[in-house]
Amino acid sequence: MDIERENHKLEKRLCREVGRAIVDFNMIEEGDRVMVCVSGGKDSYGLLDILLKLQQRAPVNFELIAVNLDQKQPGFPEHVLPEYLGKLGVKFHIENQDTYSIVKRVIPEGKTLCSLCSRLRRGILYRVAGELGATKIALGHHRDDILQTLLLNMFFGGKLKGMPPKLVSDDGRNVVIRPLAYVPEKDLARWAEVRQFPIIPCTLCGSQENLQRKQVGNLLREWDAKFPGRVENMFNALQNVVPSHLLDRSLFPFETLRATGEASEDGDKAFDEEPCAPPAAAGADGNPGWVRPVIPITAGD
Repeated sequence: MDIERENHKLEKRLCREVGRAIVDFNMIEEGDRVMVCVSGGKDSYGLLDILLKLQQRAPVNFELIAVNLDQKQPGFPEHVLPEYLGKLGVKFHIENQDTYSIVKRVIPEGKTLCSLCSRLRRGILYRVAGELGATKIALGHHRDDILQTLLLNMFFGGKLKGMPPKLVSDDGRNVVIRPLAYVPEKDLARWAEVRQFPIIPCTLCGSQENLQRKQVGNLLREWDAKFPGRVENMFNALQNVVPSHLLDRSLFPFETLRATGEASEDGDKAFDEEPCAPPAAAGADGNPGWVRPVIPITAGD
């Protein structure tokens, strides 16, 4: 009984956080046709599952179509996703493109496969979105992915740049959304166990143990275990940017800055020894997000 209660709380929390992200960034609008990219991993399964639940209670009408890109990796179980999606009753499309052979031919043995694989995959998915008439492309990146990208760009790219929850695609013709932006990976892992998704392991990037992203992910998990609240505070920092206390001259007019004679809230206080307030579970008005009040939601869930 306790397990059922915990699972129910997890489901409500996932729906609340996805709904909150959709509202905060206006991800899905009336009449949208949302192409949900399903790879066979826990994150994309979880994304589709929660969007299907929210579709039943959302204040706007929208359509979902699941899309899988079969990259012809050796041993890929082609039957798993069509069977699963067919049982769900959701519209789906399987796109067959042999990007695996291209990546293995072009990238030298032992080198990172992700960059080329990602570029090829993006281009194909953008084309498919146009062919299917999709107005939004939904990806299964979660909160931890966003923080990993931030640290990777800081450590290796020299940029203060994360992974936005909503953006215009490289080709300028698609809007990409990440409804799981507020969801921690551990919740998705638990939900995958609860729902018993038929997980399909990746034999490309998923098989490379020396990836910088994997190392940064392990670092975040270690911090989360040793220092509770640190990862949450890092994520909150992405939503509380103070350009005047960074060094980017394109974001703040340092060159023309003059004394005003008026007190400033920030001033020259680089860091205050005050505890950070915990993140709110709902909006400022108490609304739990983009969810009709069908199921009562409390802040303690």
